[in-house]
Amino acid sequence: MRKNYFIVLLPALFTFSISTSKAQSFVGSTVDNYAGIQSVLVNPANSADSRMKLDINLFSASAFVGNDFISVDLSNLKNFTDGFDFDTDAEKNPMDNNNFFGNVDILGPSALFNLNEKSSIALTTRARGFFNLHNIGGELYEVANSGVDVDNFNLSMNNLSGVVHAWAEFGLTYGRVVWEQDKHFLKAGATLKYLAGAGGVFGFSPNLSANYNSTSDALTTGGNLNYGYTSGFDSEEINFSDVTAGFGADLGVVYEFRASDEWDENPYKLRVGLSVTDIGAINYSGTSNFRYDMNATINANEFEEKDLEEVLADNYEGSETIEKTKFGLPTAIQVFADYSITNRFFVSAQGAISVKKVSDIPVSNIINAFSVTPRFEMRWISVYSPISLRQYDSSVAWGFGFRAGPVTIGSGSILTNLISSSSKSADVYVGLKIPLYKVTGY
Repeated sequence: MRKNYFIVLLPALFTFSISTSKAQSFVGSTVDNYAGIQSVLVNPANSADSRMKLDINLFSASAFVGNDFISVDLSNLKNFTDGFDFDTDAEKNPMDNNNFFGNVDILGPSALFNLNEKSSIALTTRARGFFNLHNIGGELYEVANSGVDVDNFNLSMNNLSGVVHAWAEFGLTYGRVVWEQDKHFLKAGATLKYLAGAGGVFGFSPNLSANYNSTSDALTTGGNLNYGYTSGFDSEEINFSDVTAGFGADLGVVYEFRASDEWDENPYKLRVGLSVTDIGAINYSGTSNFRYDMNATINANEFEEKDLEEVLADNYEGSETIEKTKFGLPTAIQVFADYSITNRFFVSAQGAISVKKVSDIPVSNIINAFSVTPRFEMRWISVYSPISLRQYDSSVAWGFGFRAGPVTIGSGSILTNLISSSSKSADVYVGLKIPLYKVTGY
């Protein structure tokens, strides 16, 4: 499967997100004062002065997938009872620079607890996977996807890049209150991560042209393509039996303007935070790196019988080297602001900006996003409805989620997808934990 990921993985990921309702990165829920260990994932400073005496995560999962090539009418899910066919059930928008992306984040057994009045620590275990494919011609994708009829086209792709990467994390977080004066309150935190890389596959081309003649089924390409994968990696059967070690970190600060200098369940009027997440990389030795001269004309129906690597090896001049390759983490800047309208009603704004460029290969990257989330919050229950703008998606995503004691369920796009006839992204998350709430101050 690793050698065929350009062709096969895109619809597989999109279908996975829609049909399994497994989870994204907790859109709308992480600003909740009772999010506990999940809030630490976006800003380690959230661990300090937590509303939790002890928060034990049993299992949480999130997944997110999107693109600007295929849109699906999810409001008619009943029509998919006999299966989903991308050729007939999806509307396509081919461009010279289409983009596909997705991630899966599984939070395993983890815990957050207070050391004293000012300090807290958290221990986290995670398994993560990222998929990015940027600036690929949509019509070229259709030709490479066997069985699809495509009209003549001539396209030019700049900075074509793709990465699939999977790894596990073991994190230690320390958060501390660093400043208190009158109504001002500041805390900081850091997470150090041991990374266990399962491997990945990547490809990139600074300039790649493609011309297709539907009458002769001839595909003429020009330019160069680099393509590689780590030793033994198979994206169809990812396992952690042979891991490569690495290290990473998250850093963050949170400031609160407090309406009262006495301890209260929700003492602040305004809370703002800034963090840098996923600093680091994993270095893999023994990576197979192929460099191909793409100046050739081939019969496009070869994609019906061969995988991508076979098509490249059989038709293009190339060379292979075994190298050390650094896979970068999806480093991002995370910002948020949370305003307390009353002691129960809040509104928050969150932004996530990728530090990495799509041309930084091989590196995973998040999709830039901004969301505004109204929220009703109590100790044992919270309800929120995020409204988001996402990179590569021209429409607004509207979601819904709730926390009821030990259970958290939600999606940043479920309401949009239920009413929209052209959904381009989907996400869902679920969590189960043992929360022990703080009743009084120290």
